[in-house]
Amino acid sequence: MLVRCFKDLNAWQKSMDLAVMVYEKVKFLPKEEMFSLSSQMRRAAISIPSNIAEGQQRKSLRDFLRFLLIANGSLGELETQLIL
Repeated sequence: MLVRCFKDLNAWQKSMDLAVMVYEKVKFLPKEEMFSLSSQMRRAAISIPSNIAEGQQRKSLRDFLRFLLIANGSLGELETQLIL
C-alpha cells in the first residue's frame, strides 16, 4: 500500500484510537487527578499520533524515524501513567 498521507498509516490510526480511549477513561479518575495525572495522560496520548503525523509530513526518512522514536517515548510515558 502506498502511503500518501499520515492518515494512511496504521500506526497513526491506532494511536488516534488510543487517544480517544484515553480521553474516555480519564473521566473516571478521581477529581483530584483532573489537573495532574489525567491532564498528563491526555497530553501523552495526543503526542503519539501528532509525532507520527509530523514525522511523515517532513518527507525525510531520517526525520520520520526520529519522530517515531519520540512517539514511542510518549507511548512509554502513557503506559507508565496507566500503570500508576
